[in-house]
Amino acid sequence: MKASNPFPALLRAFFQEWLAEQRSASIHTIKSYRDTWRLLLRFIAERKGGGVVRITLADISAGEVRAFLSHAEHGRKGTIGTRNCRLAAIRSFFSFVADKDPENIAQCAEVLTVPLKRIPTAAPCYLEPGEVEAILAQPDRSTIEGMRDHVLLSFLYNSGARIQEALDLCPEAIRFGAPHCVRLYGKGRKERICPLWPETVTLLKKLLERQPRAPHERIFVNRYGEPLGASGVRFKLAAYVESAAKIVPTLRSKHVTPHSFRHATAVHLVSAGVDITVIRSWLGHVSLDTTNHYAQANLETKRKALEQVGVPAASNHPPSWKRDASLLAWLDTL
Repeated sequence: MKASNPFPALLRAFFQEWLAEQRSASIHTIKSYRDTWRLLLRFIAERKGGGVVRITLADISAGEVRAFLSHAEHGRKGTIGTRNCRLAAIRSFFSFVADKDPENIAQCAEVLTVPLKRIPTAAPCYLEPGEVEAILAQPDRSTIEGMRDHVLLSFLYNSGARIQEALDLCPEAIRFGAPHCVRLYGKGRKERICPLWPETVTLLKKLLERQPRAPHERIFVNRYGEPLGASGVRFKLAAYVESAAKIVPTLRSKHVTPHSFRHATAVHLVSAGVDITVIRSWLGHVSLDTTNHYAQANLETKRKALEQVGVPAASNHPPSWKRDASLLAWLDTL
């Protein structure tokens, strides 16, 4: 590799000095950014020829970035959210370069102006209590794997934890005595404490009796003792939902993921009359706007609210603006 090409050194400094040391980014962020740059460099190398080793900073122009984002969304069949995550990783690098090497600030400014793409906002899909119960009843608790899956899904619903927060759970983070609670570490390494039902604590105790773990070891592991991955949980959950849909047909029209349990927790807390600020703390959100996205009122809550509003009484008198002929005449002149 030519010594005159500063790009490799800049990319290494971005990951090692900026992300890891100065920003103290989580391993999940670093891996996500790494995957983006792997895809981007291979994409540019294929378009320009000569291999990744010959790519310079000038090759990563705003036009190439736009082409890559289009390829990520359409060629690789990715979502708009994934496209925006890729762009965030690229923007972060060029913000670093603009500060580190001002000579390239014009190129950096062009890349930084590539916009994020708006994501259509659909009405959130949530699970009703009966649907949650049907899914939780599917794992075969006579087996260690089925018991583990039942405990994991029950914990997700009780705590409203993100899937990775649950998979990182260790025995030392749980308070088994009253008052029962768990310490979770969320995005940005923010810590929060969530209450646990006695039933959930009992399930966790029984799982640890059958599959003992050290205080610092993860509770949810596979048959080889290795920590579970989110993709594996999604695969098992899809099978449970398919079985539960035979009992509760409404599940057939819903796309259920581990995150659906987090959303269900928020919706059911709203239905129980819990204050929105408490739900924000429960879910670990910084902004209430984020909580409002998850904590949507369900139809039953809206129906009860509607019942408190009286039906407007019919009136035989026309509104004042229709009775005032001079006003209508004046409006006709506009």
